Amino acid sequence: MIPRKRWAYVIPVAVVMYMLAYLDRTNVAVILPYIGDDFPLSASAKGLASGIFFVGYLVLQIPAAVLAAKWSARKTVLILMVAWAFAAVLCGLVRNETQLHLARLLLGLFEGGVWPAVLILLASWFPQAERARANALWMTCLPISAIIMSPLSGLMLDHMSWRWVFVIQGLPPLLWAIVWWFAVADRPAKARWISAEEREYLETTLKAEEDAKPAFAKQGYRQALANRQVLLLIGIYFFWITGFYGFSLWLPSVVKTMTGGSATAVGFLSAVPYVLALAGMVACAHWSDRTGNRRLAVTVPLVVAIAGLLLGNLVHWPAAVQLVLLCVVATGVYMPYGPFWAIPSRILGIEVVAVAMGLINALGNLGGFAGPYLVGWLTDVTGSATTGFVVLAAFLAVAAALAFFGLKPAVVEDSAHVPAASRNP
Repeated sequence: MIPRKRWAYVIPVAVVMYMLAYLDRTNVAVILPYIGDDFPLSASAKGLASGIFFVGYLVLQIPAAVLAAKWSARKTVLILMVAWAFAAVLCGLVRNETQLHLARLLLGLFEGGVWPAVLILLASWFPQAERARANALWMTCLPISAIIMSPLSGLMLDHMSWRWVFVIQGLPPLLWAIVWWFAVADRPAKARWISAEEREYLETTLKAEEDAKPAFAKQGYRQALANRQVLLLIGIYFFWITGFYGFSLWLPSVVKTMTGGSATAVGFLSAVPYVLALAGMVACAHWSDRTGNRRLAVTVPLVVAIAGLLLGNLVHWPAAVQLVLLCVVATGVYMPYGPFWAIPSRILGIEVVAVAMGLINALGNLGGFAGPYLVGWLTDVTGSATTGFVVLAAFLAVAAALAFFGLKPAVVEDSAHVPAASRNP
């Protein structure tokens, strides 16, 4: 049996690191409804405060990805972690709407390079037959952050000002940067804790996968990025993330409307959908690695999310039913993460996959700006959030259609050469 220490060392440290990043990114959704006492914000201004993060998020995607691949993913993430912590604290020191938007812009700038850098790191530690599960286990930081931090933010808001919530929640990345520095290695050859057997297995398997990639995967950046599948992934991710963030960043406001309760109650209820999303992510990734079918692993959950989003906003349900439908939508938009991000490193060589991942994440996350702002603007125009959520469902429908008709049914290589013992961490 091949040792599997990589699952215990690499994944947990990365999970906590990005959980803190995701907290600093999304806590604004819980906090925004309570800022009005200091300076009033319209619905569109709140949407801009949520979405402007992704304007800054675009800038460092490709540069950080290249640094991670050619220099060090470990060092790149460390620098960005420290920088985003200061930007997160700054959000609690703002005095007007303009300063809030600027602080969120800087937060997006510094967090922008972390995602592709970690994906490059995982591609150096986990072969293709494990890649969707490795991605998904790391990306469980997204729902885990919501499960833990939404109630925490609500509880903190009931006992302190929103300013202190921003400041206190911005400090933990500075402490975790120390853990990251000592626990993470860029590749198996640099890890002190890994056994010789596991190191040899990883280096041999990853090299064989690189050698087996198609000819275009080994070409330069321009030729590889012009590949139809890469352009398709950009389109899928943009439409998916528009619906995803439009839903997740506005979820606390919907729950607050449903309950009319305290910030603590809003926080706890907002966490419920993410519990199911967490289980769905892991199950979907396991099925995707086992069958090799990334297409259905991306498409089917998005279709489920569309149905839940439309039912929840077009039909007047009791509050309990609406919460169930929110759970359905959350599960549907989270499940494709692991399988989706296993695709680029399958079709591109390690030399260019960093740039491809950065480009996919950068352009795709424009949807992170479009979704929240679109919902806010349509709410101001129509007086109801229903129209906005219907439009978001349409964006998810486009993503599902592109994935189903564009992706190949099986986009992972035959993994028969991978020892069965290594497939189940």
